[in-house]
Amino acid sequence: MGKLALAAKITHVPSLYLSELDGPRKGTRADAIAGHQEIGRRCRELGVDTIVVFDTHWLVNANYHINCAPQFQGLYTSNELPHFISNMPFEFPGNPTLGKLIAKAANAWGVETLAHDATTLSPEYGTLVPMRYMNADRHFKVVSVSALCMAHYLDDSARLGWAIRRAIEDEYEGTVAVFASGSLSHRFAQNGLAPEFAFRIWSPFLEALDREVLRMWQGGEWQAFCGMLPEYAAKGHGEGFMHDTAMLLGALGWSGYDGQAEIVTAYFGASGTGQLNAVFPVTPQSGAAIPKAQASAAEGYTAVSRRL
Repeated sequence: MGKLALAAKITHVPSLYLSELDGPRKGTRADAIAGHQEIGRRCRELGVDTIVVFDTHWLVNANYHINCAPQFQGLYTSNELPHFISNMPFEFPGNPTLGKLIAKAANAWGVETLAHDATTLSPEYGTLVPMRYMNADRHFKVVSVSALCMAHYLDDSARLGWAIRRAIEDEYEGTVAVFASGSLSHRFAQNGLAPEFAFRIWSPFLEALDREVLRMWQGGEWQAFCGMLPEYAAKGHGEGFMHDTAMLLGALGWSGYDGQAEIVTAYFGASGTGQLNAVFPVTPQSGAAIPKAQASAAEGYTAVSRRL
């Protein structure tokens, strides 16, 4: 029925917004903004009608949650970094139909999920910043998924990702893109050192770890990467504990995924954190193989998750 046309891991650093404004940071994130615009262009070319964002700035303490209000509009100021994002306007349509289908599929897969369409809840900046550059003309409908999951196992997030694909392909009449909105390593520079690390990674270890992960992604080493994800999330200070990445890989087929990542915006440092924009080709996956692949991974996966 429906189609998952594009998948990506994307940056949402607030310095993208600063890059627009007059001052010393103007133009400094032009490459990342161009990467967002390129991904938006590809979505248009593929006929995407809705973008689903796994937002690592939406903190939840129970269940998974989907913000699928019919319309989003307002002014956003970051409570985390109000000197970076202040009174940023946003406006784009939502997609209640898809949000409800995703919740239905996730619950059928044993992942407790709630869809919120009659809500005053606004998206967080993990959704708002990329939509500013990919969706300035409000061409795409947007659904935001909670991905700063405080009491959740990564294997549940992977199953949620697969459930999202099932909702799209089995129930939805349309074409969808999914984005994991979050960094690689996410160790912010210590207070007082942020200006010094504005364009750097916090430590050589974290940079080496990130670059090895990128090599694995580009080489298609998904079984190895999925096996190491819980430890990478912990030791690499993964943003949102890397639930967005687990959701993305779940949607693509988890360790059975056979694509290779394409780097659209080269790896860069931002306030100590490791960032990029990368597209993951969507390849056919056998529905019958996914539960077996995820179940076998989940045994060790959950055991590691519980130790971390």
